[in-house]
Amino acid sequence: MTMNISQGVWPTMVTPFTERNEIDYAALERAIEWYIAKGVDGLFAVCQSSEMFYLSLEERVQLAAFVKEKSAGRVPVIASGHISDAFEDQVQELKAIAGTGIDALVLITNRLAPEDESDEVWKANLEKLLAELPETTPLGFYECPYPYKRLISPELLKWCAETGRFLFLKDTSCDVAHMKAKLKAVQGTGLNIYNANSATLLETLKLGITGYSGVMANFHPELYVRLMRHGANRSEEAEQLISFLSIASFIEKQLYPVNAKYYLMLEGVYTNYDCRSKNHREFTATNRLEVEQLRRLTQSFLS
Repeated sequence: MTMNISQGVWPTMVTPFTERNEIDYAALERAIEWYIAKGVDGLFAVCQSSEMFYLSLEERVQLAAFVKEKSAGRVPVIASGHISDAFEDQVQELKAIAGTGIDALVLITNRLAPEDESDEVWKANLEKLLAELPETTPLGFYECPYPYKRLISPELLKWCAETGRFLFLKDTSCDVAHMKAKLKAVQGTGLNIYNANSATLLETLKLGITGYSGVMANFHPELYVRLMRHGANRSEEAEQLISFLSIASFIEKQLYPVNAKYYLMLEGVYTNYDCRSKNHREFTATNRLEVEQLRRLTQSFLS
């Protein structure tokens, strides 16, 4: 079981749709080229940002397969897509996604037990699921916030890492102390942790976090790439950059992922900002102006 996990930036890709509400594969191919040109290290192709809870299984499978094919080995591609509650349905979903040839299969932590169930139940369900998945398939975790956020405890993450099946975690705790405890728990196991939060990113990079996998990589991934590659050697610039990235990430509180699609429209990548998970008609003129201003600030950092 191998996968190229390196320190870097892994965008949580947003899915473009045509005016007929079908996946716009021409726009998606432009997006793949845009991300890669910006220097990202990998692509998270099917996730909450991709509106996976609003895609059919066929669409999720096609989406993962398309991103893997068009990335053409230039960067690794990971994908999730198990959105069902029933165990049998999750097995079907995960096997179908794994069959696309992606580099790793991502398990959604909140799918393994209801919110009111204990870690013991969660672990038992995971063991049952692992028995159904090919041992050669690299696996990861995503602490997806929807429909509820289930954080993995350091102790449980240590057990998962020691199975040898899991290579990474997308952490959404937004808490430096929590991530520090997780890093300590998995030390020496080969499981890498990616931070989804901008404000805590630089501090956790200093602690050993592998990289960034968050929604803001749909806006200005090149600035996160700069932070990853030069932050340790240029501390004053890194502090200034993370301050900007942290404040810029407040735009997540807008109508996401509509706003990310609008940014990609400004970049000449997408042709509209239609969504299934949000009503794009609620994206106001002021919202658009805010995204335009963010893009101008981004360009000023790059000049």
